[in-house]
Amino acid sequence: MTAMATTRVSKDNLLKLALTAIGVIFLLIYPIGLVWPTGWVWHSGHGEYYLQMICGIYAVLGVFLILAARDPSEHRSLISFTIWSSIVHAAIMAAQALHDGRELGHLVGDVPALVIVAAVLWYLLPNARLEPSSA
Repeated sequence: MTAMATTRVSKDNLLKLALTAIGVIFLLIYPIGLVWPTGWVWHSGHGEYYLQMICGIYAVLGVFLILAARDPSEHRSLISFTIWSSIVHAAIMAAQALHDGRELGHLVGDVPALVIVAAVLWYLLPNARLEPSSA
């Protein structure tokens, strides 16, 4: 096995591990928010419906990321969605946190967490997998 093939196998295994770990973390957003509300819960905890909605969305995404870990190459669209939606979500939250000084804790909480999610998945995916398919 060539060094390049060995590296690809290692990255594939790391991708499976990352998908599982990120999926579990996404399932734990609600408890994380209870422990560290200034970094994870918006509107000083007053947006109860918002929190339930966002936790529900991320819990479902978490389950599907865990399932995708079985065969990541078959779930490229889901992984790409996770990368790009994490970047967009982090950018919007960063702008909102900077605009509203009461939300600055997010700049050391959920904002960098989503950037890390996107960066890890982007690094572990082969470059061609990030491009929309032409088929």
